[in-house]
Amino acid sequence: MSFCTACGNQVQDANASFCPRCGAQLPPAGAPIPASTNPPFAGTTAVPTNSGLAIVSLLCGILFFIFPCAVAAIIFGHISRSDIRRSGGRQTGAGMALAGLILGYVGVAIIPIILIVAAIAIPNFLRGNATANAAGNEAVAIATLKELNLAMLKYSFTKDGYPEDLSVLDSPAVDPLIHSALDTGRKYGYEFTYNHTMPDGNVRKKAGYAINADPAMQRTTGLRHFFTDQTRVIRVETDASATAESPPLN
Repeated sequence: MSFCTACGNQVQDANASFCPRCGAQLPPAGAPIPASTNPPFAGTTAVPTNSGLAIVSLLCGILFFIFPCAVAAIIFGHISRSDIRRSGGRQTGAGMALAGLILGYVGVAIIPIILIVAAIAIPNFLRGNATANAAGNEAVAIATLKELNLAMLKYSFTKDGYPEDLSVLDSPAVDPLIHSALDTGRKYGYEFTYNHTMPDGNVRKKAGYAINADPAMQRTTGLRHFFTDQTRVIRVETDASATAESPPLN
């Protein structure tokens, strides 16, 4: 029987060369104990300490949803468990390291799934928002065409015809009939194009008009194209500018 000079462990195997507790090399059998080293009292043991890498592995595992942390949890978990096994009881924390490993592998497994779901969901979400925005612009365009038809009707009662361009309807001389924003021909993602027609044999009287409302950016600011004229019927097309022959808006 001998004593380990490193940790004070009492070694029963007289032929052992290394301490089974701390792994330190034992003095040869029969060798005198150094004067500065006293035999340990019965029951005296070294106090084990937690492995720092095991703690780091657990903390990284808790943050497994961040990809580098999941990988770090796996690396530190394996290193710490290996160190704990070789420490001969001087280090503890194998349970924390195991928990970090499990969380790390969970993160590595589910993060690709999260990325795939995000790659599918985000474009659909953005597309849904764009569609909702386009639908709102269409509603404004339809309401604007109705407003223009009413303005044209009021104008024709007093001027015996229709104006040469939309800016006339915003003139103080005729008591403005439309919002000044339409002077530019654009409103809420739609471009409005106005044309007036003249009857044969009378170049002064405006016999009719035609107004097109087209998305400024197809499938972004609007999905459909609209048309109206002196009949005040609003017509619609999906893939091209609407005309007087297009189907009426339901």
